[in-house]
Amino acid sequence: VFHGRIVARRVVGQETRYEVEVKAPYRHRFPLVAREYLWVPNTCGCPPLREGGEYLLMARRHVNHEHTLNRILLQDDGYARPWTPREARLVREAARHC
Repeated sequence: VFHGRIVARRVVGQETRYEVEVKAPYRHRFPLVAREYLWVPNTCGCPPLREGGEYLLMARRHVNHEHTLNRILLQDDGYARPWTPREARLVREAARHC
C-alpha cells in the first residue's frame, strides 16, 4: 500500500503501464524506490488512472516462476483510490494495528 502520483501512462499489449512517483509507502513487504512502474491488466474493471493524479494504491509484487519478471501489479483484488489526507490517516492507523 502506497501513496503515488501518476507520471506517465502507456498501453503495452494487453496491459497498461503507469510510471508512478512513490510519495509515501504505508505498508509493504518489498522495498519501493522513488519511481516504480505499476502494471494493470486491461481486463481490470478499475478506471484508468489519470496523469498527474495522486492515488492510494494497493498492489502486489509479481515475480514469475523463472524470476525473469519482477514488477508491481494492480490486480482485480487490489485498489486505486484518489489520495486524500483523510485516506492517508486511515491507512496509517490501520498499518499500526495490523
